Amino acid sequence: MDRSSTFDEISDLGYHPSPSSLDQNDQSSAETPGYSTMSGDSNIFGRTYSETSAFSESSYSSEPSPSHWPLTKPGAQNQAALGRLGMKQHRHGVDDKLDDQESIDLELDMMKERFSKLLLGEDMSGSGKGVCTAVTISNAITNLYATVFGQNLRLEPLKPEKKAMWKREMDCLLSVCDYIVEFTPKSQNLQDGTFLEVMESTPRSDIYINLPALKKLDAMLIEILDSFKDTEFWYAEQGSMSSNSTRSGSFRRVIIQRKEEKWWVPVPCVPPGGISDKSRKHLRHKRDCANQIHKAAMAINGSVLAEMDIPDTYMTSLPKSGKASLGDTIYRYMCTNDKFSPDHLLNCLNIASEHEALELADRVEASMYTWRRKACLSNSKSSWEMVKDLMSEVDRTDKNHILAERAESLLFCLKRRYPELAQTSLDICKIQYNRDVGQAILESYSRVLEGLAFNIVAWIEDVLFVDKSVRNPNE
Repeated sequence: MDRSSTFDEISDLGYHPSPSSLDQNDQSSAETPGYSTMSGDSNIFGRTYSETSAFSESSYSSEPSPSHWPLTKPGAQNQAALGRLGMKQHRHGVDDKLDDQESIDLELDMMKERFSKLLLGEDMSGSGKGVCTAVTISNAITNLYATVFGQNLRLEPLKPEKKAMWKREMDCLLSVCDYIVEFTPKSQNLQDGTFLEVMESTPRSDIYINLPALKKLDAMLIEILDSFKDTEFWYAEQGSMSSNSTRSGSFRRVIIQRKEEKWWVPVPCVPPGGISDKSRKHLRHKRDCANQIHKAAMAINGSVLAEMDIPDTYMTSLPKSGKASLGDTIYRYMCTNDKFSPDHLLNCLNIASEHEALELADRVEASMYTWRRKACLSNSKSSWEMVKDLMSEVDRTDKNHILAERAESLLFCLKRRYPELAQTSLDICKIQYNRDVGQAILESYSRVLEGLAFNIVAWIEDVLFVDKSVRNPNE
């Protein structure tokens, strides 16, 4: 696949499902991730009812009486259920039957445990004090990502069992979206000429647009990892590099470049003369693809977070004035400059670390909503719903409105300059208090894909840095 075709594929997402995207997901179904101990090997865009309700099928039967049930071997019903759920079915000789049954029982127990935790809202006491369903599913997707990709710190294909686990588990959690619908009016003419208007259920628009795009990005990231099978580079653990690992200055430079903040990350090694031009071209191509995927996932995540309601707890915790949040220096610059330049302001601040950038983002965001609330409200109510309703009635020449607009542009430039910036306090608050299951799935799915794409780009950059250091030791 050449670079242009890959970029066309990414940019052509448009976040709309299409037959072409369905075909691609069908072709890569063995590689596409998912979250559930309970999902089947169903198609990416459509799961049948039987595939998403295997628990009820395995527990209840439509047969009139047990006497009419067909005779089955021990564990055959469990094997059928596991087949629908995408679980491993061991097909060995007669001597392995006991081991197969033990493995099936272990997988069923694991499946029951995770399903129970989802229903209990992570409250194992059963007292009803667990978190809401949206937060539970969001945590489940995040934890699955950490389980599958947390130990993967190298450019290499996922292990088959990890890949199968990702697809199986994600398929179950994403199957919830099949039943999140919205009702739209539809005209219907009966045979006798009667005209009726009925409500038709259709997939909710945000899920219909974004979920197929995320699945496609997911499959593309797995494909990028799978492309690094027989590589010319290898890895050496820091502090335990053998004498055959070419202990040149390039390794020390990579470690210094990281400032030893991630000492656990293995260091890439290349041959004395560097990697071949073909491998170098392949690395750069995959880096550019992963970078585009990162941007697409980040855009989806940002749009989903923007649609989430701002909790009242955040609005009530805002400072009384934007000046108190930003400080005198930034406030004075934002007030006195007729031609406000957020880039110039950021250059003057000399931000030295990601921690400082995140702290500034929190302060700017808080001041922005403080000024918006002042511009919109003339009474003591602080509901964000009222703020949104009154935004169209705001006097555009009002000082608070101007300052809020400048704070928004400053926040945008800050996030653009530091794309790897962690989530702000408002984003975390939105996720914590969100009750919309569809938004929770889209946000957490896009967030983990964004993180995986960012890591792949960083790993490729490490290899290219070592290769350049070996080929040009004097630079």
